[in-house]
Amino acid sequence: MSELLILEKAADHTMKLTLDRPDAANALSKQLLYELNEVLWELERNKDIRALIVTGSGEKAFCAGADLKERKGMTEEQVVETVSLIGDTIKRLERMPFPTIAAINGVAFGGGLEMALACDIRVCADTSKMGLTETSLGIIPGAGGTQRLAKLIGIGKAKELIFSARPVASQEALEIGLVEYMYESNVLQEKSLSLAKRIAGNAPIALRQAKKAIHNGFQTDIETGLQIEKLCYQATIPTKDRLEGLQAFKEKRKPIYRGE
Repeated sequence: MSELLILEKAADHTMKLTLDRPDAANALSKQLLYELNEVLWELERNKDIRALIVTGSGEKAFCAGADLKERKGMTEEQVVETVSLIGDTIKRLERMPFPTIAAINGVAFGGGLEMALACDIRVCADTSKMGLTETSLGIIPGAGGTQRLAKLIGIGKAKELIFSARPVASQEALEIGLVEYMYESNVLQEKSLSLAKRIAGNAPIALRQAKKAIHNGFQTDIETGLQIEKLCYQATIPTKDRLEGLQAFKEKRKPIYRGE
């Protein structure tokens, strides 16, 4: 039973995962990371899931990053091990086979923003602040931030934010493409769920293949990417869901997808 996470069904084929350490700004303690790995292991094997929302408990923080109070008492070797644990956990989140949405309900610094970057889509509250602030602490982003941020918003802007350790408010995050949408804080969860439900209404095999094509293709050149897309498309051809989509279109009704 998880003590630092809340996993709940938010809607049909849609799950919501909440980091639940509000008194510690939902920071990534080792125990939270262990529990998060267990939950992600269960989720990635659940064929019924079509969308996952990741958010933080309370209104002040999505995730403030690594638990620096815990880290203060660590040896250098333990620090290296913990940073690797954070990186591996975030990589696992990125590799979820279904679409993921980060609902950034408050501050997202360091590892917290790195977690949001590993999600497919980011939405934030208008009161949110986020940044990779590690250089102000004598370190650098170590859980994928230097790579994922540059690919998302461009190398120049990523360098400026990482070198300066400057956090950005929600409006700037929207303008530079760090988040896809910004909402008033009191409707953030509702809007996030609405987006997740829209995604989850689509064919699950198609969703997984689309994510695979985008993610794997983005890592390579255009010609290789097109071949990846071709293979992922072909994986949808023999499915019953494809035939259901065509039949529903013909009959002018909403399709009923079963992941078959």
